[in-house]
Amino acid sequence: MKNTIVQQCLDILQREDIKNEIRKIVTNLTTIALYELNPYIYIISIFGGLLFLLNIAIIILLLLILRNK
Repeated sequence: MKNTIVQQCLDILQREDIKNEIRKIVTNLTTIALYELNPYIYIISIFGGLLFLLNIAIIILLLLILRNK
């Protein structure tokens, strides 16, 4: 009984029209997710850039302090 249900599901999923519908649904979901996450991606990128610049500034200051001693 289980094998027939699984086989029927696999047969349905292998049809081209079903594949195209699943692709459309997944494409729409990813588009919506990226649209909603876009501001957060920008914020994280800005913070990452600022952290990088601050680390470079700290390294430069440490090198200047060590050079003077």
